[in-house]
Parts: sequence; structure tokens; C-alpha cells
Amino acid sequence: MAQSTRDIKRRMQSIDSTRQITKAMEMIASTKLRKAQKRVEQSRPYLERLEDTLSRVTQAARKEGDELPIMAQQRSGDRRCLVIVTADRGLAGGYNANILRRADQYLREHDDVQLILIGRKARDYYRRRNRRFLAEYVNIGEDVDFRQAQEVSSVIEEFFANELFDRVDIVFNYFINSVSQRVKIRQILPIPEPQEEAEVKHGPKALYWFEPSFSGVLNTLVPQYVETCVFQSLLEATASEQGARMSAMRSATDNATDLIKQLTLSFNRARQAAITTEISEIVGGAEALQS
Repeated sequence: MAQSTRDIKRRMQSIDSTRQITKAMEMIASTKLRKAQKRVEQSRPYLERLEDTLSRVTQAARKEGDELPIMAQQRSGDRRCLVIVTADRGLAGGYNANILRRADQYLREHDDVQLILIGRKARDYYRRRNRRFLAEYVNIGEDVDFRQAQEVSSVIEEFFANELFDRVDIVFNYFINSVSQRVKIRQILPIPEPQEEAEVKHGPKALYWFEPSFSGVLNTLVPQYVETCVFQSLLEATASEQGARMSAMRSATDNATDLIKQLTLSFNRARQAAITTEISEIVGGAEALQS
């Protein structure tokens, strides 16, 4: 029985050490999340305004009959490229698994799909399945830099301009809050069809002039739009990763605490049983001596 109590005590100490690690990781993820969330909130309005401006220019160019840039022209083929954004590390709950599950579903839905992988988890996953991919980017880090997005975007634009595929989508985790993320697929190229502008019922209608020309503005805006889409998706993914890791480590800490409580109860029962056994042996020995 004494051996049993020692085993329980050693296990309690081991779990307590793990709990300290998960608690520290939760605090680190919480700190990183605040910074990542701030960057996401700052980037969203810029992308929305860029999309709105691009939509207006595209509509105006079509009305005037101007030729759109290659990256803005819709293509009839269905050759696709999927950019998959995962993390370089695990210990983030279902963060990576959800992305890869959605990517596999996308691959089943479309026959001709090329892959560009961002993150060590995506690269290792498709390497194990002997799936070929066009490019890989690992060790991007948690402090995403715009130059990294430009590097990825330049590869996408080059392949698209050379007609290697007809459409580019990116799959990533969209940040909602610290405990909730949603897998999202965003079309990058060709630029999405512009939405019809809502009719203004009251007040004067806005007029826009584009200099030097529609094509000149589009040739500048479209690459900038691609870079911004990739950059903003990376920011969303980083914030989602930290939120998922914080939640996973909090859950692990709570589970360790509950397990320690259960082991403490088992330890006390085992110790009480050992004491009772010793008392019984002493009483039995005393009675034997008296008889």
C-alpha cells in the first residue's frame, strides 16, 4: 500500500509540472493574442476600402469598354490553385486539423488543383501523402511582415499570369474572438466580380475621376489587392492560432487541475487504508500477546 501512495504522489507531481507549463503557455498566448487581434482589427477596414475602390474602377472600366488587366479577367477554365495557411507548431487544439480538413474537401470538390502551402503543418501533412505542391513557406513566424506577403503574392501572380491555373483561393482561419475561429475560403484571383452599387435614393450621387486611366489604376490596384489579401489572411491566421492555443492550454490546465483533485482523493483514501491496516495489525498483535 505504501508503494501505491508513492506512485500516486509521483504522478501528482508530474501532472502539476505539466500544469505549470500549460498555464505559462496560456499566458504567453494571451499576450500574443492581444497584439495579433489589434493588427487584425486595423487591417480589415483597409482591405474593405480597397475592395470597394477596386469594384468601382472595374465597373467603370467595363462601362467604358476598356480592357481589364489579365489578373482581373474571368477565365472559362476550372484549373485552380489553393493557398493553405496553417501554423508551424501544434498545441493549438483543432486549429490545424480544421484547416486541413477543409482543404481536403476542396480537393475532392475540384479535379485540377495546385497547392501553395504556408506553415510547417500543411507541408508535413501533404508530404506524408505524397502530394506535390508548387511552393512552400515555413517559419514565417508570429509577427507577420508585409514583405512575406509580397513574396507569396509575387509567386501567385507570376503563375497566374503564365496561365498555370484559372483561379486562386486561399483557405485560412478567420478570427472571430479569443475562443472562436471560422475556416474561410477567400478568392484572390481573378479579382471577384464587382457587386452592383446600391442606388442612392436621397442626396447627390458621388462622381469619381480616375487618372491617368482605368487600366493604369487597375494595373496598380490589382497587385496591391493580391498582396493585401494574402497579408490580411496571414494576420487573421496568426490571431486565430493564438486564440486557439490559449483556449487549448486553458483546457489542458483545467483538466490537469481536475486530475490532481482526483489523485489527491485517491491518495488520501490509500493513506487512510494503510493507517487502518496498521492499526488493525497492532490491535491484533496486542490481543495475541494478551491471550
